[in-house]
Amino acid sequence: MSTVEVRAAVAGDAPEIARIQRITWRTAYTDMLGEQALAQLDSPDAEQSWVDAIAHPDTTVQLATEGTFIVGFCVAGLAPREEVASAAGELPDDAESTGLIATILVEPRWGRRGHGSRLLAGAAAELRRRGAKRGITWVAESDSASLSFFRRAGWRPDGTVRTLDTGQRRLRELRLTGELEIELVD
Repeated sequence: MSTVEVRAAVAGDAPEIARIQRITWRTAYTDMLGEQALAQLDSPDAEQSWVDAIAHPDTTVQLATEGTFIVGFCVAGLAPREEVASAAGELPDDAESTGLIATILVEPRWGRRGHGSRLLAGAAAELRRRGAKRGITWVAESDSASLSFFRRAGWRPDGTVRTLDTGQRRLRELRLTGELEIELVD
């Protein structure tokens, strides 16, 4: 069996992160996002965006690996005020100690091997280290796989929704919240 782990991304990982995002979004999200939004992933700027995200001091980009392969990634950091605010713009009492899981993706061919759970646990540990007490994430209402993944981790919708315009479609997202004490089960 190959060794599996989660490690911090470095700038040289940006091309592989961009590749995983392209494959995963095209496999799982074409119907939700539309081709216009997906075409942006082929932009020459896509890899540079990942280099910038990795270098950003307030962002943690972690990779799941299996053997010598990068199989998934997670982006997390303390939640910006606009992400944690209610629909009316009000901030909860714990706004300053809320972490955001901005994205978590595992390339489909590497799915169902625990990589997503390891990424979430690694991101949660890093968020706790940064002072976060709870986490939030946004998931498309029609993304049953991601909703199920976060529900298994104990995260639940908090009643806040938003609608994103992809240029071709409107995507309704639910905000989920949960504890950052993630325990992996073998």
